[in-house]
Amino acid sequence: MSKRKARLTIDGIEKAFELPVYEGSTGPDVLDVRSLAGEGIFTYDPGFVSTASCDSEITYIDGDKGILLHRGYPIEQLAEKSTFLETCYLLLNGELPNAIEKDTFETSIRYHTMVDEQIHEFFRGFPRTAHPMAMLCGVVGALSAFYHDTLNIDDPQHRLMAAHRIIAKMPTLAAMCYKHGIGQPYMYPRNDMAFTESFLHMMFSTPCEEPRVSPTLAKAMDTIFLLHADHEQNASTSTVRLAGSSGANPYACIASGIAALWGPSHGGANEAVLRMLNKIGDESRIDDFIARAKDPNDSFRLMGFGHRVYKNFDPRAKVMRQICDEVLDEFGADDPLFRVARKLEKIALEDEYFIERKLYPNVDFYSGIILKAIGIPTSLFTVIFATGRTPGWIAHWNEMLSSPYRIGRPRQLYKGKTKRDYPG
Repeated sequence: MSKRKARLTIDGIEKAFELPVYEGSTGPDVLDVRSLAGEGIFTYDPGFVSTASCDSEITYIDGDKGILLHRGYPIEQLAEKSTFLETCYLLLNGELPNAIEKDTFETSIRYHTMVDEQIHEFFRGFPRTAHPMAMLCGVVGALSAFYHDTLNIDDPQHRLMAAHRIIAKMPTLAAMCYKHGIGQPYMYPRNDMAFTESFLHMMFSTPCEEPRVSPTLAKAMDTIFLLHADHEQNASTSTVRLAGSSGANPYACIASGIAALWGPSHGGANEAVLRMLNKIGDESRIDDFIARAKDPNDSFRLMGFGHRVYKNFDPRAKVMRQICDEVLDEFGADDPLFRVARKLEKIALEDEYFIERKLYPNVDFYSGIILKAIGIPTSLFTVIFATGRTPGWIAHWNEMLSSPYRIGRPRQLYKGKTKRDYPG
């Protein structure tokens, strides 16, 4: 219980309201305004930028200091010492696994990567030109039709099995979205490969040849997934929680998160980076575009610089920069767009205009470049994002259901017509 109170007085209302103030383990204090609804008063917070919708123990962000913690562990340490699957376990269970737990978890994921053969028929129903996110959103939601044995959201074991299935099958479905679009046969996951190695095999191998996956690219893909695994109460995670609060099954909830991520203001940032690099086209044109970016009367913006949450630097970008260098040194040295990207990066890190405004290269800047070097088309970038973000979504869904919860029901400030009679 909170011992601190805030006192609220409102002009025209004689009563003063005592509102509890709660302290988290770190971060800002929270003012509990729930009692105001009983007095006929709502708070107004478009975008929910000042509203805590839940308690959570999963991820903490301090944007001013550039801090991102998963269950208390800094993202930089996880990226250096952990793997994507180990981080999945951490997000789901609250602690890093011991050797036996890690092996058991990875084995469970490995043996749930295949999808029912009838899922192939779902993909055949989509035109070749369908956007990969349209296919992913539809097929993930359809998984609920295949797994009636784990749809009891009140059963912790059902939730655990659903979590493992969703994390395991997302790379398979992501690769199927790609293969369907280019007309190639679907490749099955390989249980003798690591998680991201198997994903790249499903993406780029064909039945005509033995699979060969570069260790550099497999490491890069694993890091991209890890760095996107969770990001606190963002739009898609909040959507998953809101859908889950209605009692919807886990596959429907994750599909709702995919739909929210599809929006260009959320999951499309690294696509925008590639479009910008293509628009610049050549190193000789960079100065002109830098001048346009500095011109307050020009609508042109450099994409992939600065961040809405991180005001000084994006802790994920430091890790991604190193991975980007490794990938480009091996695969992308001769690509003119990558030369443009490296020159832009140098300017942003040295030019006083960018330094003063904290317009540093962010995680989307580097991830877009890496994904292009790997050979992943820009239309699939958000699918990759969704695959990496799945453990965060499912961890928040499970956390919400593991405690007492209420169905989400935001309020509104109504400004329409007041009651009036029908004419005649």
